[in-house]
Amino acid sequence: MPAKILVVDDEEHFEPLILQRFRRQIRDKAYEFIFARNGAEALNILAQREDIDVVLCDINMPKMDGLTFLSKLRDLIPASTSKTVMVSAYGDMKNIRAAMNLGAFDFVNKPIDFEDLEITINKTLTELNTLRKAEKARELEEKNEQLQELDELKSRFFTNISHELRTPLTIISGMAGQVAENPEKWFSRGLQMIRRNSDSLLVLVDQILDLRKLESGKLELRPVRSDVMHFLRYVAESFQSYAESKGIRLTFQSEIRELVMDYDPDRLLSVVSNLLSNAVKYTPEGGHIGFSVDRSGDLLNLRVKDSGAGIPEDQLPYIFDQFFQADPKDGIRRANSTGVGLALTRELVKLMDGDIRAENEEVGCSFYVTIPIRQSAPATEKDVLAQVADFIPGIAETTDSNPSATDGREEDAPTLLIVEDNPDVQQYLISCLEQDYRLLLAANGREGIEKALEDIPDIIVSDVMMPEKDGLELCEALKTDQRTSHIPIVLLTAKADVESRIAGLERGADAYLAKPFDKKELLTHLAKLLELRRQLQDRYSSLSGLGDNGPETAQYEDSFIIRVRSAVEAHLDDEDFATPQLCHAIGMSRSQLHKKIKALTGKSTTHFMRSIRLHKAKELLETTDLNISQVAYEVGFHDPKYFSKTFAEEFGLKPTEYRKS
Repeated sequence: MPAKILVVDDEEHFEPLILQRFRRQIRDKAYEFIFARNGAEALNILAQREDIDVVLCDINMPKMDGLTFLSKLRDLIPASTSKTVMVSAYGDMKNIRAAMNLGAFDFVNKPIDFEDLEITINKTLTELNTLRKAEKARELEEKNEQLQELDELKSRFFTNISHELRTPLTIISGMAGQVAENPEKWFSRGLQMIRRNSDSLLVLVDQILDLRKLESGKLELRPVRSDVMHFLRYVAESFQSYAESKGIRLTFQSEIRELVMDYDPDRLLSVVSNLLSNAVKYTPEGGHIGFSVDRSGDLLNLRVKDSGAGIPEDQLPYIFDQFFQADPKDGIRRANSTGVGLALTRELVKLMDGDIRAENEEVGCSFYVTIPIRQSAPATEKDVLAQVADFIPGIAETTDSNPSATDGREEDAPTLLIVEDNPDVQQYLISCLEQDYRLLLAANGREGIEKALEDIPDIIVSDVMMPEKDGLELCEALKTDQRTSHIPIVLLTAKADVESRIAGLERGADAYLAKPFDKKELLTHLAKLLELRRQLQDRYSSLSGLGDNGPETAQYEDSFIIRVRSAVEAHLDDEDFATPQLCHAIGMSRSQLHKKIKALTGKSTTHFMRSIRLHKAKELLETTDLNISQVAYEVGFHDPKYFSKTFAEEFGLKPTEYRKS
């Protein structure tokens, strides 16, 4: 492939001279020359051809001189595309400096030394090839980065798709099992939950398929001419009961009573439903969603405003991009959805020749949709409202968004805290656990942490992907707090990959189950974790082996028991040092301290403090000559008879018998 050299010179004899002097290189296809008589003609050639490697340009020419040509060339092509060598009269240093400042690579003097010119051309080609290789490497690196970013986005997308699929599959599979085990109790409600979650799966699959069709240009609008306001009001009213079930007030506002226009009911329903569903998802309980419609000329304007936490400003430009979800660590607006809904919404609005954007408000954010008003489609008598209730998840059969906590069959049943934001999953977990546990419920990680600190449950089952605080944050918060560090935590998640499991275990999770999970597997994990706690109770209640290389799960709790024992032993001879004083020394409330000590030792705070005193008494009986009464007083008992009685209850022998033995 010959190097393409554009020669720009107004002298008539210069072209044949070049062709004569470089005839061997032309014959060998090393060089190919193209000629122009002035700068303007050269610019036209360069604008039409992208294969020019080197430009040999005279400075003094009519119409457009070489310096003007250079100044315009900089704006036309990048430096890595071609290089310019200026041809100048010997000693014309002023023009040469000006040319170099304008981007010329090199220069040769007239009269031309053609050997020197060939060397200069080859040097220029070498430099150009180096630049082109560097540019290709940079472009390749950028492309690789883009592909890597796209791959990461796709991975996140499919992870979230997995979550959206696994959650309803958990309910469908689990409730089918419950119905089979106890049809009399679960048949009606179980089938409702199965149907509701089957519909959710169908909506998600339809959205993905519609997005693929839109991208391939295979999805077409089927507009009808009808009253769009009647349609929008009905959609809003249908969503109101769904919002109310979440404790959210949804209002519709418009001064337009009637507006007959062209619209595709299915596609417009998809747009409005996605925006309202998104608003409900991110609006807290007690919040408000406003859906308003107005008209400006030939445009219909829709606005959906929520009172949630808003969207990070740096992520606003990307929220409609496919595969994009907000960073789950930003703590502002959690992305526990697939990202399909908003991407599909934008593509549908574009298909309608409309526009969509999102803006943060002082409280929450607003989505604005603008659609052109047209009236050319055929009028319809079809009931365009029929599919609304079936399309909107949770409208026909709204689930109980606040299932109540239940008590186990026995009063001394372990207390289990369920932390799950999906009401149907909550209800399924209740159905699995209510016979064996006294249940507490929390709808997100923040609420779960608060309930755990307040009630100190025996064990926790938590989802991972939740709003406000996720399961990993909950796990880390509770496992690093001395009040709750002893509580076993089982994480339930749709993220079944090894990395996610490791992340959960590193945060302190005691078990990690992937959705859809098997009921028996969950119950077995819970039973084994509680059995492990009972084994630790035996260890702690005997006050033996503390600080030794015991089980890894016991190391953090060892330090707590040692702190309690040290606090009691520091006041051994003070019979008034009781539970209130110990609470102050440890920094816990009476209830929290009681529940933690009970969980670790199986004893009440008072009973455990007495055990510490009695173990110290046993040590004094073994190592000193103090009489029984003196030992009793040393460890805080003012009544030697009561001391002897409790010593016998603790160790099976009276103090006198123990000393003799």
